[in-house]
Amino acid sequence: MSIDDLHRTGRRVLAAGNDSPVPEAPRVRPAAGHGLGHRPLPPLSLYVHVPWCVRKCPYCDFNSHQADTGIPEKEYLAALQADLEQALPLIWGRQVVSIFIGGGTPSLLSAEAIDTLLASFRACLHLLPDAEITLEANPGTAEAGRFREYAASGVNRLSLGIQSFNDDALRALGRIHDARQARAAIEMAQNAVDRVNLDLMYALPGQTLEGCRQDLETAMSFGTGHLSLYHLTLEPNTIFAKYPPPLPDDDLAASMHEAIIEATSAAGWEQYEVSAYARSVPERSLHNQNYWTFGDYLGIGPGAHGKLSFHDRILRQARHRMPESWMARSLQRDGSHIAEERVLMPQELPFEFMLNALRLKSGVEIGLFSAHTGLPITAILPTLKQLEQRGLLNLEGGRLRTTELGWRYLNDVLESFLQ
Repeated sequence: MSIDDLHRTGRRVLAAGNDSPVPEAPRVRPAAGHGLGHRPLPPLSLYVHVPWCVRKCPYCDFNSHQADTGIPEKEYLAALQADLEQALPLIWGRQVVSIFIGGGTPSLLSAEAIDTLLASFRACLHLLPDAEITLEANPGTAEAGRFREYAASGVNRLSLGIQSFNDDALRALGRIHDARQARAAIEMAQNAVDRVNLDLMYALPGQTLEGCRQDLETAMSFGTGHLSLYHLTLEPNTIFAKYPPPLPDDDLAASMHEAIIEATSAAGWEQYEVSAYARSVPERSLHNQNYWTFGDYLGIGPGAHGKLSFHDRILRQARHRMPESWMARSLQRDGSHIAEERVLMPQELPFEFMLNALRLKSGVEIGLFSAHTGLPITAILPTLKQLEQRGLLNLEGGRLRTTELGWRYLNDVLESFLQ
């Protein structure tokens, strides 16, 4: 079925994974100020933010704070428990398919803290037995014994912030580890869990094309199943934004990106998302795929964001950013730890959905648009038709995806849905 077919069938959508069109889901009276109809709820994930790190990197714009006086583990765990318990009425009875513990540097937490944390999640949540549980770790804080204890507590995936295997590049990035520690951390992680992701960046200060290739070849040589490859960008309110280092120019950065595509493809890796590469389908990040298919996620911890669907609305939340303020407010149990909460309006949903879904190289089943937004497919048909005519999108086998041209100009494609 093509986009033209969708026009002809009117208010009909493709069933997910089925080539035959089926009637749109029945509509119900919407909540006040909203226009969504009744629909099944998408999968639910949990994100946990650990805001502390040993030293703030000059390029980092995440909600991370240097732990000069240590981490208040006891108070943090109590505040997380209070945060979670206050959120339970919003997700009661729903299955949790994945957990991601990010930061900051979550591997600064003791093994006992992670064990306590995961035990509390199992007690409060309907966590699937085979749920993906990821913990971010930095090589400078890696300990083989601690990794094994994390795994014994239920962590089954480790994500290592390697960034580079070049000591000069690591110093320029302000990292606290060196290349030797990076290699050791990878081996420790592989001995602890079956699934390991390596985070790398390219277009680094002073980096050459050959240096980029060497970093990638080294990363692939360890036999891990997943790579996340990011272009270093100068984000506002960072030290690098105020004092920019000498970076590769646009042409060299583009050559690095092309080299990454060629090398990963030749080695049998699949680029399944803008910045994500996997050796096989089972190695893909389940947690991130839930984000990219507009699934739900509850975010707890300082600065954590969340998106929760209900039968008549979609709610976005953000917690207070500063750790001390968030902990104090969360423990008050009066809801004051929520800094922002708002219901998404129907006109926002096409862009919100496509901003995530079109990051996937294989696109998304067209039926998920209505299933996860509550809007009929007719809401976006004019935009789909326009993008198809420009050679930027197509619909094949029930999947909506960008063409090679659309993938190259993805920002332009996404901006079309802002209208």
